[in-house]
Amino acid sequence: MMKFPIINRLFPSYKWKVAAVIIGGVIVGGGALFMYMLRAHTYLGDDPAACVNCHIMTPYYATWFHSSHARNATCNDCHVPHENAVKKWTFKGMDGMKHVAAFLTKSEPQVIQAHKASSEVIMNNCIRCHTQLNTEFVKTGKIDYMMSQVGEGKACWDCHRDVPHGGKNSLSGTPGAIVPLPESPVPEWLRKMVNQKDK
Repeated sequence: MMKFPIINRLFPSYKWKVAAVIIGGVIVGGGALFMYMLRAHTYLGDDPAACVNCHIMTPYYATWFHSSHARNATCNDCHVPHENAVKKWTFKGMDGMKHVAAFLTKSEPQVIQAHKASSEVIMNNCIRCHTQLNTEFVKTGKIDYMMSQVGEGKACWDCHRDVPHGGKNSLSGTPGAIVPLPESPVPEWLRKMVNQKDK
């Protein structure tokens, strides 16, 4: 039988070991349930419905859903880098943590705007998807976001302001946004229990 001196030192008796296993199980199980209720697993895919896990994204989801981009592009197609997997997941994680922090501290603005790093990613993705249009059809050339910032051209949204979100949106600006919101992850038994307490 293997001996673990550190474990024996931390938990000297059998009762301590059992208590540690139970407490550890509760913490891991509670954490897993918490992450499931937050729908954290949905952020690992490309489903745009994941964006409306946070209610402040509803106007942006609704306007995208009713735009021409909804046929061919997901949120991740425009809002995360596609150069390589490391850059994509690093950017997605850091941007997601900023959103979570703003939401938890109630510091999100009424109108959400892309910050500088996001603007660069968005424009790079516009160019990535519309390269043939820019180089063969209208021959506007291919500039990047940093060039537009120093006056060597325009950013894509300088002309295409309403693509794909229909201009500036906010919760109060699009109160009746009709979208097929995803089903609630709350289990049926818990919904019944909460509804009974409300009565």
